[in-house]
Amino acid sequence: MPRTFDTPLPIDAVLDELGRTLAANNAAVLVAPPGAGKTTRVPLALLDAPWLNGKKIIMLEPRRIAARASAERMARTLGERAGETVGYRVRFGSKISRATRIEVVTEGIFSRQILDDPELSGVAAVLFDEFHERSLDADLGLALARDAQTGLREDLRILVMSATLNGARVGKLLGDAPVVASEGRAFPVETRYLGRKADAPVERQMADAIATALRVDPGSVLAFLPGAAEIRRTQNFLGERVHDASVEIVPLFGALDAAVQDRAIAPAPKGKRKVVLATSIAETSLTIEGVRIVVDSGLARVPRYEPDIGLTRLETVRASRAAVDQRRGRAGRTEPGVCYRLWDEPQTASLAAYTQPEILSADLSSLVLDLAQWGVRDPATLAFLDSPPAPALKEANSLLHELGALDSDGRITAEGKSLRALALPPRLARMIVDSHRLGAGEEAADIAAILTERGLGGDSVDLDARLDQFRRDRSPRASSARSLAQRWAQQVASTEGPAGEDASPSTGIMLALAFPDRVARNRGNGSFVLANGRGAAVEQTSSLARAPYIAVGELTGTAAQGRILLAAPIAQADIEARFADQIEDTEETSFDRGAMALRGRRKRTLHAITLSEAPIALSPSAETARIFAAGLVAAGIDKLPWSKSLKQWRDRVMFLRKAEGDSWPDLSDTALAADCENWLVPVLYDKTSLKELSPADLSDALMALLPWELRARLEREAPTHFEAPTGTMLAIDYEAEQGPTIAVRLQELFGLNTHPSIAKGAVPLVLELLSPAQRPVQVTRDLPGFWRGSYAAVRSDLRGRYPRHPWPEDPATALPTRRVKPRGT
Repeated sequence: MPRTFDTPLPIDAVLDELGRTLAANNAAVLVAPPGAGKTTRVPLALLDAPWLNGKKIIMLEPRRIAARASAERMARTLGERAGETVGYRVRFGSKISRATRIEVVTEGIFSRQILDDPELSGVAAVLFDEFHERSLDADLGLALARDAQTGLREDLRILVMSATLNGARVGKLLGDAPVVASEGRAFPVETRYLGRKADAPVERQMADAIATALRVDPGSVLAFLPGAAEIRRTQNFLGERVHDASVEIVPLFGALDAAVQDRAIAPAPKGKRKVVLATSIAETSLTIEGVRIVVDSGLARVPRYEPDIGLTRLETVRASRAAVDQRRGRAGRTEPGVCYRLWDEPQTASLAAYTQPEILSADLSSLVLDLAQWGVRDPATLAFLDSPPAPALKEANSLLHELGALDSDGRITAEGKSLRALALPPRLARMIVDSHRLGAGEEAADIAAILTERGLGGDSVDLDARLDQFRRDRSPRASSARSLAQRWAQQVASTEGPAGEDASPSTGIMLALAFPDRVARNRGNGSFVLANGRGAAVEQTSSLARAPYIAVGELTGTAAQGRILLAAPIAQADIEARFADQIEDTEETSFDRGAMALRGRRKRTLHAITLSEAPIALSPSAETARIFAAGLVAAGIDKLPWSKSLKQWRDRVMFLRKAEGDSWPDLSDTALAADCENWLVPVLYDKTSLKELSPADLSDALMALLPWELRARLEREAPTHFEAPTGTMLAIDYEAEQGPTIAVRLQELFGLNTHPSIAKGAVPLVLELLSPAQRPVQVTRDLPGFWRGSYAAVRSDLRGRYPRHPWPEDPATALPTRRVKPRGT
C-alpha cells in the first residue's frame, strides 16, 4: 500500500510509477521541475518498498544546509524529529540513531562512506538529489556506486534525481536505466526582465530591483547574488532604501553558522516579510516559506582550477539557463510568484545550457587518491558522465607522487592511506602529518580547518591573525570546526605515535609543508614571486607586505599576477632547514646591459625564488660567449664597435645585394642578430666585456661572412672611392637615402663628359656638386646633361661670387682644377 501524504505536491503524480520502476530495475532517473517536491517526498514514498528489506536509504545533497533542511522537513512530515526515522550526516554534525532509515548526507560524506565500505552494508538505495549541479563528489559517488552495484551489489538501487538534466544521458550511463519524468510545476511564475546597466554596480541595481518588488508585489523575496561580498554590499544599499520595520533583510551563504542559515530559511513572523540575499546555495532543495518573489542577478561564482599553475581561483560568470530556471522556480514553490531578472530577455538564449561540471575544472588530487583507494588507476574504467581532463589528472598524479601517496605504479601507499583517512585535500593532510612529526599536529589541524571552511577566523590576509580569532570565536560553527580539527590531530597521533620533539614550527613553515610551491620572496611594495614562478601581491598596508618571505595558503587572480588572500611569514633559516633537499646551489652567468658586460653570480634557489646570491669571477668559455652574444644582440647590433670603414663596407655589400640579389650575404641588423652564433660567438670566446671587443675584431668577424669569390667583385663593382679627374679620391656614401653618392667640387669634374657609375655601369653615382667653398650648388645623375643645361645659370652665379676661380663656357672640354686663377690674369 503506497504511503499517503496530507499536503499534495506535483511529484505525487509519478510516485507510483517510480515505485514500480525501482521494484523492477536497480537503477532509474527521475526528472522533475523545481518545486515538484522530489527532495522531501521521494525518500518517504520509497520507505515501505518491499525491496528495502529493512535496509536504509541514503540521499545525497550538494550542501549541508540542504541536507539538514530536507531531513528536518521529512521528519516533520512524519511527526518526528530529525534523528529518528529520518536523520542527516554533515561535516559539522549529524543526527542519526539506530531507528534511522533515511540518511540525508552531503556528497563528500557519501564518497567516504562507500570508500570505507564498498558493499554499502545495510544500505538498499542511494538517491542522488539535484545531480544537475554536477559536483566532483557527486560524480565520484555515482561512479563508485555504479561500480559497486555491477561488481558487488546487484540488489543496490541507484536513483538519480534532478530538476534540469539530460535524463537520457544519465540513464545510458547507468546501463540504459529507465527515466521517469514529472511534468507538473507547483504554481505559475511571471518573469519580468529589467535589463542591466554596465556602468553601475550590480549590488546597487539589485537593491533597486528588490525595493521595487517590495512596493509592487506581496510576499517575501529571495535574491540571488554571486558571493558573500556582493550580499553584504546589497544589504547595505537596501538599508538605505527600505525603512519598513515589517521587512527583515537576512543573508544566506555557506560560511554562515547553521543557526543563522536556519533563521534565513525559516518562515517570516506573522505580519512580516523577509528578504533573503543568497548565493546559489538557495537554488535547490530549499523551500523558504512565504517566498513568491525572486530577484536574480544572473551571476554565479564558480571555482576554476588551472593545472599548469596549480591554482584554483573563483570566477564570477553568467549563470546557466538551467541555473536561472532553478532560481525562477523558487518563486512558485508554495503559490503563484514573480521573477525579476537583471538582464534583457534575448540574453537568456545566449546562456550556457548547463553549469559546467566541476570535474572539468577542479583540482583532481583528492579524486585520484580516492580512486587509488578504490583500486582504480584509470578513471576511464568507471562510469563518469564526463571524463576527467588529462592535464588535471597528470598534475594530480604528479602531486600525489611528490606527497608519497602513490607509488611508481600509481597504487596507493600506506602513507597515502593515512593521508586519505583524514578526509582532507592531500596537501592539507600532508601538512598535519608532517607538523605532528614536528610537534605541532593540533596547530596544523586548526590551519586546515581555516583553509577548508570559508570565513572561519575572519577575512584577514594574515593567517596568524585568523588563527587567533578562530581560537577565540565561541560561535557554534567555530566550536564545531575546532572539534573537527581536534579529531584530525588525534587521528594522526593515533597512527603516527607520539609527537616529535622539535621546537614548535612557525605558522609559515606549517603552511609551506602543504604548499612548498607557494613559498614566496618579497620583490618590494607588497609584490612577491612564488617558488612556482608566479607573481602575486598583498595590499601594501598589510604587515605581510614587509615580510622578506611568506608562505601562501590561498590566492586568486591570473598566472601573471595573483592576489594573495591568505599567507603567513616564514624565516629564511626555516626555508633552508625544511627544504634543504629542494634547494639548489648554482653558478649563473648573465648579461648586464648597463655595463655591456657579463656578470657571474653564485645563487641558492628554491625553484623560482632566490634565497641568496654573491658575485663570482668569470672564466670565458664557449658557453659565456653564447650568453654574451645573445645579450649584445638584444641590446642592439648598433652598440657594437663599428668603425667608419666597416660601416661603409657593410653598406657596399648591402648595396650589391639589393642590386644583384641573394648571392650577396644579408648583413642587415635582423639577419646579423639571427646568425650571431656563426660570426659573433667565435670572436667572444676570450671576452666578457664589450670594451674588450675592438673594431678590428668586429671587422674580421664580419668580413669573414663575405665569400672569397665576391671580395674582388666588391672592390670593382662597389669601390670605396671615386677618383675625380683631378686625382682627388672621393669617398662614396652608400648609406645616402638617394643612393650611392659623392660630394665633389664642380671644378674638379671639368673635362668629364660621361657620368660616373658603379656596379658594372648599372648604377649612376649621385653627384652633389659643390662650390669652391664646399657649399651645395646642384645634385645630378646626368653630368653631360648638366653641362649642356643648367650649368650656364650656375656659372653666372658662381662667377660673381668666386671671380678668381675659372668658369669656362664649355666645361666638358676644360681642364679640371683644384686651384684659383693666378693674380693678374
